[in-house]
Amino acid sequence: MNDDFEVVDAELVDDRLPAIPEDRAPAVPLAEEDPDAWLSPEAQEDVQAGIPEETTKAYQGDMDRFAAWCTTAGRRALPAAPQTVTEYLSYLKRTPRPRTGKPYGPKTMDRIIASIRSSHRAAGYQPPDTMGARKVVVGYREDLANRKDPAAKPRKASPADREVLRLALRELDRTILSGKRDAAVMLLGHAVASRGSELKPLDWPDSFTPLPDGGLRASVYRKKRKMWQDVDIPLDPDPELCAVRAVHALAEELAHNGHTRGALFLRMDRWGYLAPPMQRHGKPIGDPDGRMTVEALSDIIQRSIERTGLPGRWRSHSTRLGFVKSSRKANVDIVQIGRHGGWDDKSKALIGYVDEEDAQGENNPLAQIGRKAVEKPEADQGGSPR
Repeated sequence: MNDDFEVVDAELVDDRLPAIPEDRAPAVPLAEEDPDAWLSPEAQEDVQAGIPEETTKAYQGDMDRFAAWCTTAGRRALPAAPQTVTEYLSYLKRTPRPRTGKPYGPKTMDRIIASIRSSHRAAGYQPPDTMGARKVVVGYREDLANRKDPAAKPRKASPADREVLRLALRELDRTILSGKRDAAVMLLGHAVASRGSELKPLDWPDSFTPLPDGGLRASVYRKKRKMWQDVDIPLDPDPELCAVRAVHALAEELAHNGHTRGALFLRMDRWGYLAPPMQRHGKPIGDPDGRMTVEALSDIIQRSIERTGLPGRWRSHSTRLGFVKSSRKANVDIVQIGRHGGWDDKSKALIGYVDEEDAQGENNPLAQIGRKAVEKPEADQGGSPR
């Protein structure tokens, strides 16, 4: 599951959800007596196109597990009674998961509530009242905080700034194709402050335009803002950390392997073969052209940085956060940081990242106050005699 997933209370249109009349699909809000409360197949496709793939997968998985629990508990999943949803969240709070040995965290439980509500809409039912379920989560969050449980804190990716990337890059063999690919993933992710979902669709050479100074202009689709952005990437004075050189090195190596156009980041097997076919239960999976998934890109960053032994939680979001950290170290203005990285000028997320960085090291307010206090007496001593 993508750890950077955000709760989106979206209307899902999914064939695997419980059956509804074949001749019509419900609109939102739902009203059985309303003859206009239906969507054409074309409109259903248009709605689905506006929902991130990660949201659809996560919500469907949540609803599948809820339905399975309802079966064992002798309750109805659709339409679910408010008490059923409350009981399920109480169950999740107390039940360790086999994979982790711990219950779900409050943030995931918030998403599960949104999943249940969204699935009801998609199946033609009015969403249940979830006030009781949300109170369960509120109490759970406070209980974890009072017990100083690490689960009470948001599980954020660690920032991979230039110094972290330098150490990670030195663990790669940048003379071979896989090493060149992994270096380009990390450096380009940092240079354009991208999410993994924004690296995945990049194509060579179509997503890039050469700049007069030797740099590259990358055309990046910012998924959260639903807009394209042209991001200029100049040549870095440090060749080891230069995203432009890393992208060119990867593109040249791909060309030597017969791949001159299309996905920039391709999966490969342990022997270096590009776009190997993949199957699950005898059925082909993955992009037939070999384009890497968001999860695979995140694995590259995690694996590369973990080789250094640095503590932290490394994910595809690490390079985006690392861009903020590198920028603040260089005293870049927050507005410039935001516009380069595709944040809205009033983005609370960006302000939160900057606040975290400014609370540490030289930018810490107390550290600045202390420096000013030391500087002032020295300035007074150097003043004109009285």
